[in-house]
Amino acid sequence: MAVIGSGNSHGACSLLHAAGTGYGASVSLDLPVIVKALDRPSKRQLNDPDDLLGNVVESWLASGLALPDGMEKGDIHWAVASKIPPRRGLKSSAAISIAAVKALCEATESELSDSQIVAISSQSQINAGVSITGSIDDSWACLTKGWKLIDANAETIDSSVVMEGPGLNPDDWIVLLACRDERPKIPELEDFIPFYQEFEKALIALQQGEILNCLTINGRAVCGVLNDLQGRKFANDAFLAGARAAGMTGSGPAIVIIIPSLVRSSADRIISNFSKFLKDDLIVETKFLSQDNDEIDSE
Repeated sequence: MAVIGSGNSHGACSLLHAAGTGYGASVSLDLPVIVKALDRPSKRQLNDPDDLLGNVVESWLASGLALPDGMEKGDIHWAVASKIPPRRGLKSSAAISIAAVKALCEATESELSDSQIVAISSQSQINAGVSITGSIDDSWACLTKGWKLIDANAETIDSSVVMEGPGLNPDDWIVLLACRDERPKIPELEDFIPFYQEFEKALIALQQGEILNCLTINGRAVCGVLNDLQGRKFANDAFLAGARAAGMTGSGPAIVIIIPSLVRSSADRIISNFSKFLKDDLIVETKFLSQDNDEIDSE
């Protein structure tokens, strides 16, 4: 068995669910993913129930790109190492598809633009049935750092970017993820219609630079879409324990909780409180990935 290509990416959480208003945004998190393209099956069993990776290959070919010399679709096998809890709204599908496209780029010595990588990732998620909007904002957040506000109805990937930002400084914030049990199903687009005004408030907050407020308002709206009373209670309890922002990410069920790094005691209190309801491996501590932080590191 030989590795013919390798790609990396990272997870993210929602700032604004694209199904709410047609505009979506996600922000990068330090949840690393590595995907390797192989010429033979790995000894480790691959967990890909939606055939996302098979759809990545299909979308790659549909884009007019070639596979490595002499290889057919069925000749490519995969190995995935991911720190993202799957099916929780933490963009595992976007991250894995982004890393897989990068692995194919390496395997074929192809140079694609970021927009081309995002386009293949988005199409593969739609084809696999794991996204109702195309998750363009998620794919951008898993490929690059910071966030981009996306018009999901734009004609091209490049023209879809409405606004962008470097993200929050990872040194300033602790990010906790209360992952809860896997979601039973993805909501339908029509489920979001009654909550349009709430998502619009989140959009306005993001346009005004209020990133944490946007995350919170959006999270409450998604809880409404899903009628997830427990999710709303988790977020409210986090605020009472000292969180600066809290809300559901994606279509759930993970709750993202943001605490100032100077108040470590609040983070410890929230972890202790939630440990009564969740297994330890369902409470994840991580940090933001910021473009600004990269600039500081390179100086």
